[in-house]
This record gives sequence, structure tokens and C-alpha cells, in this order.
Amino acid sequence: MAQIKNLGWRVTMAGLGINLALGILYTWSIFKMTIKDSIVAGDGLFNWSLASLNDPYAVCCLVFAFTMIFAGRVQDRISPKITAVIGGVLTGLGLIIISFSTAWISWIIGFGIFTGMGLGFGYASATPPAIKWFPPAKTGMIAGIVVAGFGLASVYIAPLAIFLIAKVGLSQAMLIFGIAFLIIVSALAQFLANPPEGYVHPDAAQNTTAAASGAIDFEPGKMLRTATFYKLWIIFCIASGAGLMIIGGVAGMAKQGMGQMAWVVVALMAVGNASGRVIAGILSDRIGRANTLFIMLIFQSVVIFSLLFITPAQVILLVLAAMLIGFNYGTNLSLFPSATKDFFGLKNFGVNYGLVFSAWGVGGFIFPRVSQMIVAYTNSPRMAYVLAAGLLLIGAVLALMTKAPVTETYEQPEFIATPATEKI
Repeated sequence: MAQIKNLGWRVTMAGLGINLALGILYTWSIFKMTIKDSIVAGDGLFNWSLASLNDPYAVCCLVFAFTMIFAGRVQDRISPKITAVIGGVLTGLGLIIISFSTAWISWIIGFGIFTGMGLGFGYASATPPAIKWFPPAKTGMIAGIVVAGFGLASVYIAPLAIFLIAKVGLSQAMLIFGIAFLIIVSALAQFLANPPEGYVHPDAAQNTTAAASGAIDFEPGKMLRTATFYKLWIIFCIASGAGLMIIGGVAGMAKQGMGQMAWVVVALMAVGNASGRVIAGILSDRIGRANTLFIMLIFQSVVIFSLLFITPAQVILLVLAAMLIGFNYGTNLSLFPSATKDFFGLKNFGVNYGLVFSAWGVGGFIFPRVSQMIVAYTNSPRMAYVLAAGLLLIGAVLALMTKAPVTETYEQPEFIATPATEKI
């Protein structure tokens, strides 16, 4: 086993690169702003209702999340390389489809279904192989680095999208993105690989805890019989939904005070999103998932509530709030895969995290849709902010009540919990 070449950092960087392409999802507010301008102007290009503006984004989030379950199984059983290639092809195909039509149903099928499926396959291929190459003590850090690419993508995609839309229009911009991402993701996929069966990192070999030796590997069906799974799911649904609600509409908020420079807010939110994933991952490796998640949920609630008192003209406060919301939202994307691995093991991590990640899709579908309806009927997002802030507080309390499944089942009495796995 000592002769096996450790490909951990190569796989981690390839996963980071794949997510840098797939993160086009977080640039939706730029696309939505262009579509809304067309609807308001009545130019005939986009004959949608204002209440349906977030529909492709919401459907994409939902399809993305539930595709992760099947894609995770493919990654576990077949190959992360094949899984990533499928993701690149589907993501590119979806963007190419919407480049040929402005109809609402075409965007639901193209962006919502095809690109959503592509994101699910691509995202499922990146994190599992990376963390399998590293010891348990680095799970949060590696997961944070890999998924940081998804959050950071808007830093370059947002200004590039603004430039392309101004030069060639929204449809042609989607065609360019579709072809580029199909090629880039498929190429980076070639660098992904799982470690051989039974591989143990040299650092982990010195630690004979149950977590390190894989004694807590749960089959998906067994995981679904634990209360821990459902608590994780509810918390993730609330935390992700609240963040996605703001991310999906931040460009519209910023445009009122910053005009065409609104992409700057989107990009800065992406910086916060990416840094939150890495910092929370590292922090949770040290102080535990429970303490980190509780802090972040409380912080996110306070920041979203503060939006009630920030006007579009207060540009600096808006930018700061956007970065903090991005940061706090990003923490979820490293904390929950790390918790899934801690609680349910590595053997079935792909499909198990896919099941946990379905909460992200449900939250991403419900919160932005409800928010858009509230704005359409009240001409204000204030009630949506209050609702999200309140639910985040409930999630924070629930996080402190979530314990390792070993305390809730008698099927594995031999497992002795370590301090790092006692709570999320």
C-alpha cells in the first residue's frame, strides 16, 4: 500500500477546476436581470410572467440535487471520470438548447432539466474522490477547497456574461458558455480517480479509530432509517434555500443602486461563497461540525434580517451584506459533505451525500420561487427576508440537537464515537 502514488492533490485541483465551470448556476441573477429587462420593455423576446422569472433556476436546483443521488451511485460504483464527462456533456447541451429559444418551456428544459442534470453529475464526481485520498482530519479542508470552485465561478462568469450579452446577446452568450464548459469539464474529468480498494492515507494509518478504519460505513437504506439523516436534511434545506433565495436575486437588488456595475456584487458574493467553504471546512476540522454550523446559521439569520434596513442606495452596506450572505451560504457546502462522511462513512459517500444533498435542491426550489411570488405580489422582498431569518434560527437550534447515528441505532454497537464525530 505504501507504493501507491498519492494522487490526492491532482484530483482535488481537477475537482476545483470542474466546479469553476459548473458554477454558472450562481450567475443566474445576471441572466434573470436580462430576461426581466426584456419583459418590462415588451420587446417580444421573452414573453414570460414576472412571477415565473426564477422558474428555470428553481427547477435547475431541484434537478441538480436529485440527480446527485443517481450520479453519486455512478461515482461510487463505476468511475468519477465517467461521471464528470456525463456532467460536462449534459451541462453544455442544456446551455446550447436555450441558445436557440427564448420560450419559457425551452429554458425549463434546457437550463432547468439538462443543465441541472449536468451539474448533478459534475458536482457528484468532484468531492468524493478527493476526500478519499486524504486522512479524516483533513476532510473539511479538502471538501471546502473542491467546492470552492463552484462558489468562486461567478467572479469570472458574471463579468464575462455581462460582456457577451452586450456584444452578442443572451442567446449567443449561452451557446458560447455551453460549448466551452462541455469541452473544459470533459478534459478535466480525465484527471479524476478514486484510490484503490482498501487505500489508507499514511497519516490515517497511524489513527486506528473507527472513523478512520471505515467501521461506520452505512448503506443508503440504513442511513435513511436514522433520525440523524432527517435532521441533517431539514437543516440543509433551510440553510441552502435561504442563501439561494438571495443569490438568485442579488443582481436585481444591486442594479437599483449600481446600474450596470451590479455584476460586481455578484462577483464579490462569489468570493464570499468560495472563502466560506474553505474557512468553514478548516474550522470544522478543529472545533467540530456542530459548533461551526450553529455559528454560521445564526450569523446568516442576522445578516439576512439586516437587509430589511439596507436600501439600494446604500451600496457599501449592500456589497458587505452580499459578501457575508455568500460566505455563510458557502459554509454549508463544505460542512454537510464533511458531516455525511463523518456520520455515514466513505464506502457509499457518493450516493449518501446525494440523498443529503437533495435537501439543497428542495430548498433551492421552494425559497426562490416563494420569494419571487412575494416580490411579485407585494412589490417588496421584506416578508421573504423575515421568513428566511426565522427558519435559519430554527435550523441553528436543530443543529445542536443532531447527534451521530451510533447513539440512535443498535445495529453497530462496536463503534466508539470519537470527539470529531459526536455531533455534526
